Amino acid sequence: MEIYFDNSATTKPCQAAVEAAVRMMTQEYANPSSLHRGGFEAQQILEGSRGVIASPLGCEPKCIYFTPSGTVANNTAIFSAVRAKRHSGSKIVTTAMEHPSVSRCMDFLEASGFEVVRLKPDRNGNVSLEEFSRAIDPTTVLVSVMAVNNEVGSVLPFDGVKDVIKRNGSQAFLHVDAVQAYMKTELAPEKQGIDLLSISAHKVHAIKGAGALYVARDVRIKPYILGGGQENGLVSGTQAMPAIAAFSAAADELSKMTDRIEKVKKINSYFKETIKGFDFVSLNSPDNACPFIVNISVKNIPSQVSVNFFSEKGVYVSAGSACSKGHRSEVLTSMGLDSKRIDSAVRISFGVYNTEEEIDYFAECLEELGKLL
Repeated sequence: MEIYFDNSATTKPCQAAVEAAVRMMTQEYANPSSLHRGGFEAQQILEGSRGVIASPLGCEPKCIYFTPSGTVANNTAIFSAVRAKRHSGSKIVTTAMEHPSVSRCMDFLEASGFEVVRLKPDRNGNVSLEEFSRAIDPTTVLVSVMAVNNEVGSVLPFDGVKDVIKRNGSQAFLHVDAVQAYMKTELAPEKQGIDLLSISAHKVHAIKGAGALYVARDVRIKPYILGGGQENGLVSGTQAMPAIAAFSAAADELSKMTDRIEKVKKINSYFKETIKGFDFVSLNSPDNACPFIVNISVKNIPSQVSVNFFSEKGVYVSAGSACSKGHRSEVLTSMGLDSKRIDSAVRISFGVYNTEEEIDYFAECLEELGKLL
């Protein structure tokens, strides 16, 4: 038996995504910028994909700019935003639990002279709007906050931050890292006042190699990546059409699964009910977390030991963010958990194809793991 509970790291590509990628590599492989029939046909697929990706966000296709990854989308949003607002101030507000593709950008900007305020979550992994309100002022040029935390599943109050920005007399851009939230929670950037929003293909059963950046219609930012001027000049570089077509196909496939979130909620509830029987397991995710992510600690057993044990049983889980391999979790540290609990943490992340039977098998393995204590 092989059970995949590491969907926050990446997801298994659905068949529709695989077929779309293969078609683009073997049949419609022309460069969408080429001025011949093959190029025109590729361009049509590119624009059609833009519309499919925009649909779950309720925005116009022209607001979607394709990138090579969620990391490039985050970097483009952050560095382009501060360049556009550099004459308005030098303060940036973010959180202490952001993905490395955001937090490392913040480190760089801080070293370059910007004031970076990193709001710490409480012990449940939540950051309140009041915290944002205390930090944002007229000198703030950017607020960057993730929608769903990639390690514990916290849903941050991104949909209320724009009101705080306006109320506090700031002209700051609001950037939301929605890589773990796209098609998993409600995202309506136009209604929620989001200026810039990042997503990634391989988190929604597409293939690696594509991401996208939503840019609100009234937002004007300059490119961070220079080159041939693709994506209306914002993200230069030949578009990765196999990955983009796969992204579109996967998003279309998921959109037809109207009960996908409810299904994962049931899986999540079943999992939490199941682990209640193990007194050596602590739950690190808050009650209001996104149902796709559950973080637990297995008492006195190092994270990597647990990961290796489950792997030998054919169950794939994670010791934390796949982008911070080998490092103590900054997210759990910022939550104020003790070191032993942090060092024994394991992330289980569900997908739409997981089942309760898989959780039953996980519980059998967990019981066996507990006997090592």
